[in-house]
Amino acid sequence: MRVRDWDDIVEDVVESNVDPDGWRAIAGDRANGLGEDLYLGHPDSGMYQLKTYAKNPFEVHGVGTRVARSLDDEIGSYLPTEGSGRFAVQGPADDVDEDEAKDKATELEEVVKAHADAPTTPGDFFDDVMETLDSPAFGPMEYDQYDRPEGLDELATTFEEAEDVLNAELDDLVETDEVDKGFM
Repeated sequence: MRVRDWDDIVEDVVESNVDPDGWRAIAGDRANGLGEDLYLGHPDSGMYQLKTYAKNPFEVHGVGTRVARSLDDEIGSYLPTEGSGRFAVQGPADDVDEDEAKDKATELEEVVKAHADAPTTPGDFFDDVMETLDSPAFGPMEYDQYDRPEGLDELATTFEEAEDVLNAELDDLVETDEVDKGFM
């Protein structure tokens, strides 16, 4: 297991070249300590675990690792398949010229108009917007900002070794940053 900065894990997700809408996620408060836990999974890319905390309103620090190369039925069962929560990952806009930006804005405007005129679901609207924006990863997410979803505890137990190592690494970050509590 290779522990890396959380930004590197997100970059792996962005560059994974798998079906963008096949991703699923679950997140919530960290069980012991400051911050949050997040698991991102895709059948063709595996499972990633991240632990982060907000040092201040402008800085998020964290660590992560790939905990599984694929999602089997057991691991996949802890991630949502649908629901009201959604997430998306977007990489930085590299060298987008003005004409390209205008074309993308026009496409997005058409998507909004189409959904305004047709009876669609919020999930369908979200998916269409993410596809239009060429988001490399998006999908359903179970998230609890005040507690921990049940599946989060199950995954922590399943990947107990990674859980222990990432907890220690994040605690070291918090101590190095000389922060006694995260920003909320």
